[in-house]
Amino acid sequence: MLHLRPRGSHWLPEPVRRALTFWRRSIQARVVASTVLLSAAVISVVGWFLLQQTRDGLLDHRVQAVVAEANDETAEARERLEAARGTDADVAGQKTQLADSIIQAGLTRGFSVVLAGPTGGGGRIADGGTNFSQGLDTGSVPLDLEEHFDDEAPTAWTYTTIRSTDVTGVTTERPGIVVGSQVLLPADAQTYTLYYLFPLDEQEETMALVTRALLTAAVLLVVLVAGMTWLVTRQVVTPIRMARRVAERLAAGQLQERLRVSGEDDLARLATSFNQMASNLQRQIRQLEELSRLQRRFVSDVSHELRTPLTTVRMAGDVLHDARRDFDPATARAAELLQTELDRFETLLADLLEISRFDAGAAVLELDDLNLVDVAHRVVDATQALAVQRGVRIVVEAPGHPCLAEADVRRIERVVRNLVTNAIDHTGTDRVGGDIVVTVAGDDHAAAITVRDYGVGLAPGEAAMVFNRFWRADPARARTSGGTGLGLSISLEDTHLHGGWLQAWGRPGEGAQFRLSLPRRAGGVLRHSPLPLVPVDVTEPVT
Repeated sequence: MLHLRPRGSHWLPEPVRRALTFWRRSIQARVVASTVLLSAAVISVVGWFLLQQTRDGLLDHRVQAVVAEANDETAEARERLEAARGTDADVAGQKTQLADSIIQAGLTRGFSVVLAGPTGGGGRIADGGTNFSQGLDTGSVPLDLEEHFDDEAPTAWTYTTIRSTDVTGVTTERPGIVVGSQVLLPADAQTYTLYYLFPLDEQEETMALVTRALLTAAVLLVVLVAGMTWLVTRQVVTPIRMARRVAERLAAGQLQERLRVSGEDDLARLATSFNQMASNLQRQIRQLEELSRLQRRFVSDVSHELRTPLTTVRMAGDVLHDARRDFDPATARAAELLQTELDRFETLLADLLEISRFDAGAAVLELDDLNLVDVAHRVVDATQALAVQRGVRIVVEAPGHPCLAEADVRRIERVVRNLVTNAIDHTGTDRVGGDIVVTVAGDDHAAAITVRDYGVGLAPGEAAMVFNRFWRADPARARTSGGTGLGLSISLEDTHLHGGWLQAWGRPGEGAQFRLSLPRRAGGVLRHSPLPLVPVDVTEPVT
């Protein structure tokens, strides 16, 4: 089985999600973190360089000192051997005497000694016959240094690890420097090699002290840089946060909110400009609100004032229409046209009054349990005559059980009637198209109706514009079904009043589909629709 990781960061623990949210939203935290990281990198590089320079300086100084001390010890040994040239001591005695004197000096000066030889006769330390300081591991002398003194050679030195064992049997290892020098033993006139092993304990302690000092200074410096960065960015971020809060209040409708201006710097000038912008927006919004209020009142007043003359004209038109058989053909035709246009004008006036109620927020719902299957059949029966006149057949596809929703019957029937009439208008005799299909479906949370036509369809972008007032895809085309241009706009307002969705889909040459989705209960949140917006008989292009 394939397991997919959840998209987003919902699978992360709560503390991690909060930290990520804080990181994304806080520019101050990002600036401080970036500055601290860069400062830590720079301090690390500088600290490493200083440690290397200090280490090299200490070692160079120590090498010069131990080489000089080894040369002095070797010179003293040569002087003692020259003084003992005339004695009758044997080789072993002279060698032991020499080693003891230098080893004793090493005990007082803190270094160890190894005496090996003779040179050129295979006298390596590992071959035995070597004199060395007590407890010292002769393996502390590197092999390459021994090879250097296989023949007569000048003084040489190298770094090494000094291993020694104390009286309790504990073995210790310390870094050190080994210096090799050669002396001539008068007893056998052969050259022997003296190895001086100097520990680097003091240098190690000094480096540890310097390292601790540098680490302490680095930590304090990073903390200081972080604090300074936090304070500096706070001076910039705090006004920005205040501006954000004021902008949010302005967006929420609190148009009187303003930023507090202090000083004359760039942020103060920004606050001044922001306040001027807010004042201009407040003035323009109030002007637009006043204009909108006057416009709504004008539409409402005109609609109401037109009802009285329309009633009078309607009565006169009815008289003329009833008496049209007594008129000549031209006058009778004029009476019929007058009656038709009066019907359309009356419908337009009713729509304008309904729009004015929506604009004024005075529209209310009369809720009742509504079966969308019954609504679909009633609307189809009411528009059947228009469909027959236009040569269109309407098909209802509904389940055998009720699809219930808590809604205003009058408004929902008006929405469905507008959708069906619109479909008839765009699938008429002068257009290539098939049947109009009205589909009803419902579930435990929502109910929906779709109206599918196979007419001219909708161009890209027109699905969002089709609900605008008086909008037409082709401005030159007349409204053959007698519509006012406000039907879909009123339908959208009715749908929003129920907390539902009214959506459109269309494609040129493939027709269009409108979907009305309603929550089962009034006030419920609509999260899905039982019917798809894109018709099932349409194949979407692969992108």
